[in-house]
Amino acid sequence: MKVRWPWGILVVMCGGVCAAGCAGPTDPATLGPTPLPIAPPDQQAVQGAVDRGIEFLLDRQWRDGSWGSSDTKPVTILCPVPGGHRAFKTGTSMLCIMALLAAEGDDPRITAALDRAEQWVAANLIKVRRDSIPTLYNNWAHAYAIHALLGLARRPGLTDQRREVLAELTRLQIHLLSRYQSITGGWGYYNYNRRVSTPPNIVATSFMTATVMIALHEAQQAGYDVPKATTKLGMMALRYARNPNGTFDYHMYIGHKETTHKLSKPAGSLARSQACNAAMYLWGDPRTTQAVIRTWLKRLYARNGWLSMARKTYMPHASHYAIAGYFYYYGHYYAAVCMDLLPAQERAYHQDFLAHLLLDKQEKDGSWWDFINYQYHQEYGTAFAVLTLQRCLRPDPAKPGNAQGAGAEVGPSPTIRPVDQEAPHGRQVTKT
Repeated sequence: MKVRWPWGILVVMCGGVCAAGCAGPTDPATLGPTPLPIAPPDQQAVQGAVDRGIEFLLDRQWRDGSWGSSDTKPVTILCPVPGGHRAFKTGTSMLCIMALLAAEGDDPRITAALDRAEQWVAANLIKVRRDSIPTLYNNWAHAYAIHALLGLARRPGLTDQRREVLAELTRLQIHLLSRYQSITGGWGYYNYNRRVSTPPNIVATSFMTATVMIALHEAQQAGYDVPKATTKLGMMALRYARNPNGTFDYHMYIGHKETTHKLSKPAGSLARSQACNAAMYLWGDPRTTQAVIRTWLKRLYARNGWLSMARKTYMPHASHYAIAGYFYYYGHYYAAVCMDLLPAQERAYHQDFLAHLLLDKQEKDGSWWDFINYQYHQEYGTAFAVLTLQRCLRPDPAKPGNAQGAGAEVGPSPTIRPVDQEAPHGRQVTKT
């Protein structure tokens, strides 16, 4: 069925885009603090942390090939049964698959774990849908499933039948993300008005939208047909959420900006801006330059305490600037994605900072976690951290042919294939 988008909403959004997206002579989004120097972490320490994280993930995989469970903690967030937990388990499992793919090499244990995970994906991913009025957690699962499916399809030795199963599931995730796109053009996961409509009349969030747009970009680069209307509306929503100083509103309310809310202050947007900058750069937004990416990476390092203070709190948005604990490792993963969008000669600086921030936060059992969420938090927190640290590993001179960062081919790729046009600041990008 063809979706008809109300013209009034698009006009209001375009007005917001013009108001928030016009750069002056000195773009305030390129102004920010410079972090104090650090002692670069030893690469062996980084590799050791990655290895312990991988061991944790291997140990926590269930026999059916999945990760995570609905074990209840003293404080939990809203999660309708069974669809909410199906989405949480799927999203968690996809992140764990991504982490193992980045480290597979010739380790037979990882290969066996990925084989089991692939079987679980083939049998269960098709079941993930929106199945409650108040939540759309399935959007997280669909987005990370695209990254995991594309990574699984790149493994050597797959039969044509297995590749076609993965390809069909990838096409399904693209279709479902288009189907669950909010009437505001972005994606969200809570339905505050408790009404059901098509397209969903929910309040989208900038970071959820960025997460989806990055996944859709990788799918398009892999040769999949991604609806242009879907990505065009997604970019319009991100531009509407962006503020002149490089922060992004948390929510995307039509006709109402959150610019003055504490969540939209630079400290409150530390993690959110990493994902949003990566999405906008990949899709060719002319205002999202490498200078903006550098500025916000350095701001993340210099002001990391605002994010870190929210870790391991029991209530969402209970910390300073209404930051929720679950943004910590999410934000650093997308910071690593942003890092890989910069010239190769600049990456060592950012690799050292990201590794410095994550190494001392690893738990004794090899995991990382930032917010208690049933029994998913250790698994997906560890996956995010491992994926980040994989990108912080430098090539070993003793091993010719090593990639820049062991995880460079899993998830959003720093290599952008020419598609339609030359971007104003000199890179080949997708036109939207």
